[in-house]
Amino acid sequence: MDSSYVEDALTDAQRAFEREPSHKESGLDTDDDALLQLRKACRLLDAARFLRTQNGYYTVVIESSFIAIERSIHFYLLHATGMDSTEFVTHSDVYERGAEANLYSKSLGDQFLQLWLENRSKTYYRQAVGGETQADAMLELATAVHQYILDYLSIGHECICTRG
Repeated sequence: MDSSYVEDALTDAQRAFEREPSHKESGLDTDDDALLQLRKACRLLDAARFLRTQNGYYTVVIESSFIAIERSIHFYLLHATGMDSTEFVTHSDVYERGAEANLYSKSLGDQFLQLWLENRSKTYYRQAVGGETQADAMLELATAVHQYILDYLSIGHECICTRG
């Protein structure tokens, strides 16, 4: 079996990331690393909301919601705690550090982590398939976390979500 077309596509993708983008995504053009994370969360929430209006796409809505939660918390860590933007933070680190930074209680942080460990991996890595109820609940949770952080920091003016 000839895999040369895959190798060509991989080479093209690698080269694409080596060059400066010609058309950057609107709203993400900021030099502030924290603000970039917030706005990435906005884009993920917008995408999840749009896909939720389509027939199906539950797994993508669930995945986008989990990532939006992490980006929102990561924004808080960068903005409010002085965490260095070059520091590598794992999925579990984000939830634990949010509690350490008093964004929420350790108990809530543990619940976030447990949700991620038990359910994201089921829909992402294993054989479970996401459904409508899970997609709706995760999108609602991601929206609530995002809004909580905006309210907590009184920084809603920096949000680029298109709620509607």
